[in-house]
Amino acid sequence: MTKNKLFLFAVLVIFTSGSVCAAAKKAGPAAVLPGFTAEDMPYDAGEAVLLRWPVNPAAAAGTAYEIYVSSLEAGGWVKVTEFDAAAKTGADIGLPFWAWNGTKDEHAVKVELNNLFGNFPPGAVFTCKAAVLEKGALKAESLPATIAPQGNWFRLDRLNNLIALLGLITVFFWAVSHAKRKGLFIRRIAGLDAIDEAIGRATEMGKPIFYVPGIGSMSSISTIASAFILGEVSKKVAQYDSHIKVPHYDPVVMTVCKEVVKQSYLEAGRPDSYRDDINHFVSADQFSYAASVDGMISREKPAACFYMGHFMAESLLLAEVGATSGAIQIAGTDVEHQLPFFFTACDYTLIGEELYAAGAYLSKEPMLLSALKVQDLGKLVVMVSVFFGMILVSLGAKFGWDGLVRVVMDLFKGY
Repeated sequence: MTKNKLFLFAVLVIFTSGSVCAAAKKAGPAAVLPGFTAEDMPYDAGEAVLLRWPVNPAAAAGTAYEIYVSSLEAGGWVKVTEFDAAAKTGADIGLPFWAWNGTKDEHAVKVELNNLFGNFPPGAVFTCKAAVLEKGALKAESLPATIAPQGNWFRLDRLNNLIALLGLITVFFWAVSHAKRKGLFIRRIAGLDAIDEAIGRATEMGKPIFYVPGIGSMSSISTIASAFILGEVSKKVAQYDSHIKVPHYDPVVMTVCKEVVKQSYLEAGRPDSYRDDINHFVSADQFSYAASVDGMISREKPAACFYMGHFMAESLLLAEVGATSGAIQIAGTDVEHQLPFFFTACDYTLIGEELYAAGAYLSKEPMLLSALKVQDLGKLVVMVSVFFGMILVSLGAKFGWDGLVRVVMDLFKGY
């Protein structure tokens, strides 16, 4: 009896040991993922971390990685992403060549912590780990890596933008100095040269001048440019002792233009000729505004009409009535689909950026002229750079010069 009990006990021990070993095999991964590190993401505001580990060239088909992050405040692991073993290498990190030297020999994963944990306090500590899955089964797992992300005070990845900015600033100050000493050449714009003729004609005929600033708000670039032009036109009107009327669609624009016209009369030495009714509000409804201005033009028969600013469907309504009254008409807008109507009904039309350049053209102010020249130079540099960059990228793609393509693309990127 004793021998039978001993035999049964031995069998029980053997089976129990086998079950314990099997459970132990299922309890944890078979290996540890080597070389796993967590680093602060360079050149950011301290809201991301960079996880890196070597690529395993012997990884079997169907191998994938899972990334997990945990914080001391939240606790527990949060799954960030899952990707194939051939994806997310150092070459995929979106940083330029002068700020990052990632290769395809290592995995590199950028983890945006603010997307996972919201606005966390500075100095918060996070723990990261990676798991290796082979056909859905856990094969290996990295040791947890702890990191406290920090913000960087200098973004080396935007060095190209800094260099371009410094270059433009240098050119701008050179242009200002040159404009003050010798002046800067600006090509002749016929529509702006005709302003003196239009104002002189109105003065001789004793008829008013209508200046229509369009229906744009004060945040519109074309309306700001129109206010500049109104200042120069008002200055000439004050010098010639003529009469100008400015009907408005927007009350805010009217308030700004009042100050512009008042300052122009002051600079012309004729503050006594200024009247508050030069600028007057008409209507904030598009076609009511157009009908009212058309009525004024039809009744008063002005000698000159200026249409400068943002215009839409009312452009032809205004210009057509002005043409029938016999006025010299000068128009300018950056709304390209309204330009044909101004071409048809007006004597002179400023096209696109000519409207923006009008303030500098009329005033000859060195600062405005310099800004205009720097803009033109910037456009020239961009056009030349894009042309040669396109050729280099095409050659690099054709002959497989991946390094050249990356350098060119990084130089043109805004980051």
